[in-house]
Amino acid sequence: MIKQALLGEFLYEAENTRKILNAIPDSVLDWKPSDKSWTTGQLASHIAEIYNWYEYTFNQDTFDMGIYQYDKGDISTIQNIVAKFENNVSRAQQVIEGSDESTYFNEWKMEMNGKILFAPTPRVQVIRGFLFNHLYHHRGELVVYLRSTGNKVPGLYGPTADDRL
Repeated sequence: MIKQALLGEFLYEAENTRKILNAIPDSVLDWKPSDKSWTTGQLASHIAEIYNWYEYTFNQDTFDMGIYQYDKGDISTIQNIVAKFENNVSRAQQVIEGSDESTYFNEWKMEMNGKILFAPTPRVQVIRGFLFNHLYHHRGELVVYLRSTGNKVPGLYGPTADDRL
């Protein structure tokens, strides 16, 4: 039952992620709101990359960021970023579908070079927080990026100010 609930949310929210990524014009990929912020392209690529973490979260008890190869990919066009998203989201769906619910309450941790980054936590809590909520947080940032550059925001949970009712 937990797997089916996670998969249902995953599929619904992947469609929302697809909508927002496809709303980004190439002309704003280099824009960022401050010197400390990522560019729009970097943020969109990070959102696509989160789906690549499902294998490590569902199927390993330790995610070692010290050996993980982060793949920013070619962020020169939104088409490239969306292609990365589509590839990663497809693989992530397969990971969820093939996951073993009996491991959902096993402890999971993240470390880097032997240093704990994410303390041992039940896997299902990590799935919700580190994968799902983390993604929603960054999508919210992307909404601000789109608004700040004068672009339309697609409705994710109903109409937006850009939708004419």
